[in-house]
Amino acid sequence: MWEPWDNKPSRPREAKGGIKSRSKRGEFAESWWAKRWIEVLEGFDIGSRLGRGRSYARKGQVLTIDVDPGWVRATVQGSRPKPYELAIQCKTLSAADWSKLADVLSKQALHVAKLLAGEMPQDIEDVFQEAGLSLFPSRLGDLSTKCTCPDWSNPCKHIAAVYYLLGEEFDRDPFLIFELRGMKRDAFFTLLDSVGGVEVPSQPLGLPSHTVALAEPLVTDLATFWGGRPIPADEASAAVEVPPMTAPLLHRLSGFPFWRGESPLLELVEPTYALASTRGLELVVNQDSSSSAAPAATSAKPPASS
Repeated sequence: MWEPWDNKPSRPREAKGGIKSRSKRGEFAESWWAKRWIEVLEGFDIGSRLGRGRSYARKGQVLTIDVDPGWVRATVQGSRPKPYELAIQCKTLSAADWSKLADVLSKQALHVAKLLAGEMPQDIEDVFQEAGLSLFPSRLGDLSTKCTCPDWSNPCKHIAAVYYLLGEEFDRDPFLIFELRGMKRDAFFTLLDSVGGVEVPSQPLGLPSHTVALAEPLVTDLATFWGGRPIPADEASAAVEVPPMTAPLLHRLSGFPFWRGESPLLELVEPTYALASTRGLELVVNQDSSSSAAPAATSAKPPASS
């Protein structure tokens, strides 16, 4: 239920474990497409609440953010004990709109190559305009918002905080913009393939070909997971070596949404994986050396007594 808002300044309660922005001062976001999102929002001239939203984003008042096609749902810790719940609905493009866009885009190989590499082409907005569409919301009415806080404004500072954090997340995943407009990355490339014959790779670009084996289902049986499986004779005698790719499962999972560690998670743990692989190889090699040396030691004659 909405309550009257008396316009008195309020101080938010301290939030533990919130999503703090990477930006401590100055501009939010780094890539051009993320900056463009912030620019569009600030261009709507919606008052001082965007500034207060920046403060909330930097303090970590936003507790959770979930993104689905056309929707963002989040919880934000405000001045009251119970966090506020909010929803942002972004106007989505129709199936016909996406097909029109795919038809235009499929004729531009360079754009498709950049998208496949996870990069948003600099002039992607021109492609949208050629199809008679807009990548970013073109007016405030394209964003419908709702928050359980007593502020009737649109957006309130809680929604504004989520806007800014979304902008930072666009740096990590530019296809989040497509998702807000109603289309997930894989579905879009499938559409491109059907319209223009664009071959969608079976694995993310930039990863070695041996990662294709990661498409096998993960083991769900705990006994099998912890106990392992019998090693076939041909594998037992095979050469032991460090895996050609470090932390393949983490590469498969890619970046974690709204990760706010000091460094990217993969960057933090990959050296540990590499060290563990090297140490494991040393243990196996030393064990094999000990096993092969044992019979020789047993057959050796004891030294003559003096």
